[in-house]
Formats: sequence, structure tokens, C-alpha cells
Amino acid sequence: MRNVYVLGTGMLKFGRYPEKTVPELGGQAAMLALKDAGITIKDVEMFACGNLYQSNAMVGQRILHQIGQTGIPVINVSNACATGSTAFREAYMSIAAGMYDIAMAVGVEQMGKQGLLGGTGGGDPAYSTEGKVGSGLMPAVFGQAGVEHMRKYGTKFEHFAKISVKSHKHATKNPFSQYRNEVTLEDVMNARMVGYPNTLYMCCPTGDGAAAAILVSEDKLKQLAGGRKRAKVAASVLTSDPWTDRDLTLPDVSTLTRRASKLAYEKAGLGPKDIALTELHDCFATAELVHYENLGLCGDGEAGAFIDSGGGVHPDLGGKAPVNVSGGLLSKGHPLGATGVANICEVVWHLTQDDRAKERLVPNAKAGQAHVIGLGSACTIHILTV
Repeated sequence: MRNVYVLGTGMLKFGRYPEKTVPELGGQAAMLALKDAGITIKDVEMFACGNLYQSNAMVGQRILHQIGQTGIPVINVSNACATGSTAFREAYMSIAAGMYDIAMAVGVEQMGKQGLLGGTGGGDPAYSTEGKVGSGLMPAVFGQAGVEHMRKYGTKFEHFAKISVKSHKHATKNPFSQYRNEVTLEDVMNARMVGYPNTLYMCCPTGDGAAAAILVSEDKLKQLAGGRKRAKVAASVLTSDPWTDRDLTLPDVSTLTRRASKLAYEKAGLGPKDIALTELHDCFATAELVHYENLGLCGDGEAGAFIDSGGGVHPDLGGKAPVNVSGGLLSKGHPLGATGVANICEVVWHLTQDDRAKERLVPNAKAGQAHVIGLGSACTIHILTV
């Protein structure tokens, strides 16, 4: 497998774009990435597009209608919340395998104000929790994960609330974030309860957005980078859930990430202590907490203590092992198909000291990871290095 690098990135501020179409949003992000890379669409040899809600509508081809049709192969990807990051991996694999030297990945979604409420499995009784335990809707599923952690390890309501406070504080430094407002611990804990222990401020907003990345082989990097620092994809992992002897009325949101994390660290030749920053899938505050342990940022049962000691907080704010310095999904928003590529863009910007992250740069960042899960199931982890 060949080395693969991220030559250019582009991202739109997440928010509401009712006047735009999905291809228009994706096309804008693609053009930003092409400009950042210093190339044109004529140089791109393969295109992978991630979109969920119009997954049967050939969104990738429609984006090329906007920015230029050159006859290249197009792959359209739909993989739950891991849709965008799976598209990125398709572009990565095409170069790593030696098929192409320049590939583009775009993640795009237009959700407006539709909620993140859908359960998994549709009406399949093997997967639906409706009428059995709580609800199969996402706030309930991730609420259950938080309650289970509380029961097992004594984690407190305040620990989840502190995650929301931290992420909203981080978002004040990110112009790409949908919401940039600070919240106090009291604000979070006293907000409307959505699915215990997640209150309103512990749940990610939806919305619209797009992000793009240009990936190249090492030979092309030498030709095109012009001496600019560019991030290497040190590991690209995609997993699904193995069969486990468990109660399907209580979905397992951890095994997926643990397996992917182990593989990613092995492929990159790194460990959790080597990671300068993590962008993880915090669809709810409870998800972020359990993923601290799933990604090895702290030991099992230690997430509460990790939070209390400043874990996950930007070093400029007195923290350590920073998580979601972008503001995370809790502030940035979660337009499903765009999220995975956006997380990778954030990590790349810190590693290359890009001006787009200048207000929130993690100092001396040499390695970072981007993580996304989709229940059903899919998990991607990308470790990037400089």
C-alpha cells in the first residue's frame, strides 16, 4: 500500500441553506478544496461522494455538473453517520492501492431542521426496541448508554454536562461552527430534558453542510505541494459490529469503536498518548464520554475522573488530551453526510497550522484522529500525522 496525503481541504460553515441544493453545497466545498490544493477538477482522477438523505440520486455526478464533468469514475456512498468518512476512505484506498494518484472526497447533507431521531432496523423486531426498553430513537439509545455508564462506574449527571460546557466553549473559536455560544453548567443541567441524562444542550443540532478533501500519492505530493506541510493518512479503518451475545434491546455503542481504535493504532504505529487532538462522534454528550474510554484516552471507568481533571479540554484553557476543539457535533452541528469529512478537515488544519484553525490551534500537534460511528453499524477512524 502506498502512502497517501491530504493536499487540500474545503468546508462550508454548517448551518441552514434553504436556498441551496445538495449539489450546490457539495460543489462549493469541492471548489474550496481544489483551490486549497492548487489544482483543478481536470487533475482529479477519481471522486467519492458521501450523502445519506439523497443516496439514490447520484449526488456525486450532480456535483460534477456544477464544477466540471471530466468522465472520471464516481462512487456514491451511504453509510449512516460514517457516510462522509467512508467516502474519504474510498478515495484513500484508490490511491493507496495504486489505481489513481489524485482523488477527491466530498461529504454533503441538507437536513434543515429534521431531527436525529430515527432508530435502526426499521420495523425489524430483531432491532427495534420500541415497546421493550425505552425507545429506539437516538436520544434514548445514547441516553441508555450514559445511564449504563452511571450504573456501572458511578458517573454523575454533571460529568455529561461538563462535556457540553467544554464543547460550546471550544466552538467560540470556530467560525465554521453552527452555534458559537458559551453555556454554563447550570444552563446545561437545567435545560429541557430530551433523553436522560442528555438535556437539550447535550444533543447535537442538525442542519446543512459540506466538506471536501483532495488526496494524493507521495509522488504527486512532491510535484504539487510546493514545500507546504501536508498531513499523511497514517491509518484508515472501517469496521462493522461483530456478532455478540447481547440483549438487542440495549444497543452496544462501544464495541464498534474499540475494535476500530485498536486497528487504527496498530496501523499507524501509535498509541493514545501520541494523539495531540481527537475529533470524535459526539452526537450526544453521553457518546463523547463513553468514547473517551473506547479510544483509549483514559481507562475503563475513568471517564468521569478524566473530565474532572481537564481531560478533553484545549490546552489553552488548562486542559489535556483535547477532544472536539472544533466544538464537536454538539456545537458545529451534524449534517450526516458532511460530518466525517469535516472532522478530518479539522484534524488536518491543526497538523498543518492552517489559518482556518488559527484561533484554536493545538500547539505542536504531530498526530490527530477523526472518529465517526453509525449505528447499524459502521465506524471509521482516520489517524493523520505530519
